[in-house]
Amino acid sequence: MINDIISDSLTRIRNAGMRRLENTKLLHSKVVEALVKIFQDKGYIESFDVMEENKKKFINVVLKYDERGLSAISELKRISKPGRRVYKGKDEIKSFKNGYGTIVVSTSKGVLPNDEAYKMGVGGEILCTIW
Repeated sequence: MINDIISDSLTRIRNAGMRRLENTKLLHSKVVEALVKIFQDKGYIESFDVMEENKKKFINVVLKYDERGLSAISELKRISKPGRRVYKGKDEIKSFKNGYGTIVVSTSKGVLPNDEAYKMGVGGEILCTIW
């Protein structure tokens, strides 16, 4: 049984990128779906769709590569874990990797990338970083 579905999803995406797979399948939850939506909006993955098999939902993620075959994701890291939660205020999430990376934050307004959370003036739990 998986205790941390977010870590499992990030690991599946990371491993599929290292193996140069075209797509990967993630277990579905609303938080994972929001994460993948942010990854798509920021250009780290090509697309995703939610599908159902045997009364279980999955998210099929199509990965993105450049013309040399390198993954669009250089690093994908889980920050806040079940054993150690990490919270930051709005001023601490302003920028990541000089604007090249994205911090995904779970706020009271939903799961948001760091730039939107900063504009809205909210902080929250730092789920992961990607660049």
